[in-house]
Amino acid sequence: MFEGLSDRLDKSFKILKGQGRITEINVAESIKEIRKALIEADVSFKIAKKFTNDVKEKALGMDVLSAVKPGELMVKIVHDELADLMGGEQVNINLSTKPAIILIAGLQGSGKTTFSAKLANYLKTKKGLQPLLVAGDVYRPAAIDQLKVLGEQVSVDVYTEEDNKNPVQIAKHAIKHARENSKNVIIVDTAGRLAIDEQMMNEISSVKDAINPNEILFVVDAMTGQDAVNTAKAFNDRLDFDGVVLTKLDGDTRGGAALTIKAVVDKPIKFVGIGEKMDALDLFHPSRMADRILGMGDIVTLVEKAQEQFDEEEARKLQKKIAKNQFNFNDFLKQIQQIKKMGNVKDLMGMIPGMGKALKDVDVDDDAFKGIEAIIRSMTPAERENPKILNGSRRKRIADGSGNSIQEVNRLIKQFAETSKMMKMMTSGGGRKMANMMQGMKGMRK
Repeated sequence: MFEGLSDRLDKSFKILKGQGRITEINVAESIKEIRKALIEADVSFKIAKKFTNDVKEKALGMDVLSAVKPGELMVKIVHDELADLMGGEQVNINLSTKPAIILIAGLQGSGKTTFSAKLANYLKTKKGLQPLLVAGDVYRPAAIDQLKVLGEQVSVDVYTEEDNKNPVQIAKHAIKHARENSKNVIIVDTAGRLAIDEQMMNEISSVKDAINPNEILFVVDAMTGQDAVNTAKAFNDRLDFDGVVLTKLDGDTRGGAALTIKAVVDKPIKFVGIGEKMDALDLFHPSRMADRILGMGDIVTLVEKAQEQFDEEEARKLQKKIAKNQFNFNDFLKQIQQIKKMGNVKDLMGMIPGMGKALKDVDVDDDAFKGIEAIIRSMTPAERENPKILNGSRRKRIADGSGNSIQEVNRLIKQFAETSKMMKMMTSGGGRKMANMMQGMKGMRK
């Protein structure tokens, strides 16, 4: 996401490279490029103009410290302005009432039903709540079935009344059902239309009035660009919603909706959908998104994702095994599975500062670990426990069994041995050894 915008912004900063200071002349060219970049990302001219005027004013009003280059200063100013444009601070959903009632609104095809299930999964796994999904779309034939299937995937109950075509009644009955069955959060999925119409607006307004939700979330497809922003404004005028959800942000999107929706409707983006899996839902952090747009990575989110999969007891056991030189292929396989649970591999790598640009034209398959897993699973329990017994004939058998070449098996075993050595060095007071080794490598390059 945002690849085109990132490239254009990078080009605009390069204009100031080698300049001793920021002046009216050299900043004008850089600002012109930034404005072009925003307009190409589907940001409206009015917002792009205001944004660049603010950047220019701050750039010319700042004293450049001798330690900070003009290009670096411009990156910092643009970063802060982007974060402000997208809302500044991360805003949570309101779950203060018991049960909390969340109403989901949006156009047909925006991803409301899928988001409803993702939100239920998020509230259940991250917040420890007991959600109830409510099938309030009485028009789309497959909507109820879709919600049932998704509810089953995330192990969340779905309330339906398939013979009832009155969404207001369904929502009211669902709240009663939730109270009787100890559900502490209710997520009401509603019908969408292909375009905004009076009937749709009247209906969802009636649902809102009947159930008095403490949170209304407007779901919008990020790939629709400025149309998404215009739709959000129309819905907000009628519903006065509390927050925006941008879906399909992992698609081929120019990003204009993410950048400007807050400025137009003055409502925060609360969640972003970044994939099809039920756990592919992130809280929206404006500052972190600005980091990613400017190629700075997003190390905070990466660490948070790692911590979600981190088991302290398992980590202690693993550390002891590494220290005793007992790290084996079973442990290696466990580590791979934990990484896979963190999400899309390319997205994870893109969160490492500097990696986003390096990966731009690289196709990182989500099944990147498939070959490695196949090789390990083709080993016998004894071979996994004790990699030292992997002689030539065993390696040949593993290659045939996993559908890989002997060279690939050899490469994995070699990488495993190097990883084991490195991990042992890191755990056995190896910080100093590691530093010495790095110094030695530095000397070799001279």
